[in-house]
Amino acid sequence: MNRYSIFSLVRNALNYHQDWQPAWRSPQPRKEYDVVIVGGGGHGLATAYYLAKECGISNVAVLEKNWLGGGNTGRNTTIVRSNYLWDESANVYEHAMKLWESLSRELNYNVMFSQRGLLHLAHNVHDMQEIGRRGNAIHLNGIDSEFLNPAQVAKMVPFINLNCRYPVMGALLQRRGGTARHDAVAWGYARAADNLGVDIIQNCEVTGFKIVNNKVTGVETNRGFIGAKKVGCVVAGHCSVLAEMAGFRLPVESYPLQALVSEPIKPVLDCVVMSGSVHAYISQSDKGELVIGAGSDTYNSYSSRGGFDCIEHTVGPVIELYPIFSRLKMLRQWGGIVDVTVDRSPLISKTPVENLLFNCGWGTGGFKATPGSGHIFAHSLARTEMHPLAEPFSINRFNHGGLIDEGAAAAVAH
Repeated sequence: MNRYSIFSLVRNALNYHQDWQPAWRSPQPRKEYDVVIVGGGGHGLATAYYLAKECGISNVAVLEKNWLGGGNTGRNTTIVRSNYLWDESANVYEHAMKLWESLSRELNYNVMFSQRGLLHLAHNVHDMQEIGRRGNAIHLNGIDSEFLNPAQVAKMVPFINLNCRYPVMGALLQRRGGTARHDAVAWGYARAADNLGVDIIQNCEVTGFKIVNNKVTGVETNRGFIGAKKVGCVVAGHCSVLAEMAGFRLPVESYPLQALVSEPIKPVLDCVVMSGSVHAYISQSDKGELVIGAGSDTYNSYSSRGGFDCIEHTVGPVIELYPIFSRLKMLRQWGGIVDVTVDRSPLISKTPVENLLFNCGWGTGGFKATPGSGHIFAHSLARTEMHPLAEPFSINRFNHGGLIDEGAAAAVAH
C-alpha cells in the first residue's frame, strides 16, 4: 500500500498521477473464511480492520450488496459526539470519540475529522432540565460538557435569533464534538483493511444463511455459497430482514431519516448546532453547504427518499432560528434507513444461532459510533464473547428489562 504524504503527492504529480495504486482490491470470493462480515458500511469495514489489525484474523470477507458506503454511511449528517446520558451509552460513544481523534493518522487517510464543537439548544423549561441532568451525568463520566447562557450562545453563533418562536434559554456544549467526512471514513477503513489481507467484495448480496445444528456455517449469496466459521451482520436498517433469514426476529423497526443540504455559501457557521425540541440540527460543510438534519418519517419503510412534509417541518424552525438562511435554495434531500430499538440504544449481541452475531439498532447515532462500534464488535467476534462495552447492549435486555433508554437523552427524538 502506498503511504499517502506530501512527498508521495509531489512524486505522483510529476507523472500526472498515473501510478497511484487502487485503494483496495476487487477479489473473487474464496470458498471459506474465518469471519464473514455482512455489510460494507463504516461499521462493517471498521470491524474487518480491527479483526485483522488487533485480533490477528485476516482471513475475513466483507460482503456488500451494492458499493462501499452506499447505505447509511453515505446518507447521514456526519455529526460526531459522545454527550449521552446513560453510563453504557457514554462509555461506547466516548470510546469511539477517542478513536476518532487519532483515526486519520492511524489509517493514513484524511477522514476530515473536525472538532469544531457541538451546541445542543434548550428552548423551554423542560429542555433546560434535560440538559442539566444530562450535562451533569456527562461530567461525572469524565466527558467534556459545558452549560452556556443565551449570551454565550450568541457569541458562538452571532446570527442566531434568540427570541424567535423557539426562544433559546441556554445550551449544552461539547467542544470535542464535530463532524467527519462520511465517505472518507468508509474508504479509509476499506483501504487499511485490504492492506491487511481482508477481501472486500462489492455487489455481493446475502440471500440466506446455512445453519447446521443451530450453528451458522456460511452464507448464500448471489455469487454463490461462501463458507464461514463466524458471521457478523452489520447492515443497519435491513438487520431485521437478515434476522428473518436466519429464523429469528429482532426488536427493531426501520424508518427513513431525513436530511438535506443547501447551495454553498461563504463560511458563517463554525460549529454544529442541534435543537432537540424541533429536531433540526445544522452544520456547514467544507464546501460551504449547510447540512441540515431532520426527523424520521412516522411510518416504517425501507425507502431512501425524503418526505416533503418532514422537510417542511424542519426548514421552518431553521429559518426562525437563523433568519439569514431564509433565501437559500436546497440542492438535494435524501433519507437514510435507520434501525430503531424500543429503548433507542443499539444491539451488539449474540443471537439464537451459534457464531452468528449482530451489530445494529444504532438508530440516528450510527455514524458517530463507527470506530468504537467496529472495535468492540471485532473483539467480540474474535473471542465469541462480548466485549465488556458491548455486554449491556445484548438482545437479552429486552427479556429482563435492563433497558438503556436514550429516547430523549440522546439529544434528539429518534
